[in-house]
Amino acid sequence: MTQLKIFEIFYSLQGESSRMGLPTIFIRLSGCPMRCHYCDTAYAFQGGSMMDIEDIMASIKKYDTHYVTVTGGEPLAQKEVIHLLKILADSNYEVSIETGGGLSIKEVDPRIKIILDIKTPESGEEKKNHWENLDMISSKDEIKFVLCSREDYDWAKKILDQYKLTQKCSVLFSPVYQKLDVTDLGDWILKDQLHVRMQIQLHKLLWGEKPGV
Repeated sequence: MTQLKIFEIFYSLQGESSRMGLPTIFIRLSGCPMRCHYCDTAYAFQGGSMMDIEDIMASIKKYDTHYVTVTGGEPLAQKEVIHLLKILADSNYEVSIETGGGLSIKEVDPRIKIILDIKTPESGEEKKNHWENLDMISSKDEIKFVLCSREDYDWAKKILDQYKLTQKCSVLFSPVYQKLDVTDLGDWILKDQLHVRMQIQLHKLLWGEKPGV
């Protein structure tokens, strides 16, 4: 049987992306090859339990929603996640995967909505961006920049222009929680008339920083 190392499975409101606010099942995989300075899920770097995909599917059936988000850690660090994504899509779930952008998305089922981070200089992991992923992004997907400062914002603007990202898919600009002032970011976006969606992490506004939300 195919197994994955799962840190937690929980039901909450989607806190990010264009599906913000929708009741969603979250499948959080353990492990991540990145160490972003602002990481809010470092607790999932280690630990967790091995689960058969059949048991994962059985455990999510108790929740009355069609939305599933596969996240981490870094879910693509476990190759078997590709099989899980296909089974979820075959089971008529509307599935998104949140990836840090350092690993290839080539094998991800085309039915899956990809939420792809582009790591900024102040994340500490800019050099791990797998830029080839931008050639595989489709219009259903979303690209996310998590911004620490004005310098990160200016860098992100250059990447937007260089890769014509807003012509590929929706782009999200998100401030690091309690580090970059949310009003400042909103003002910058409006002043520069960027075609991006600003997002604030809804789950942190509701419940703060803790696992399982």
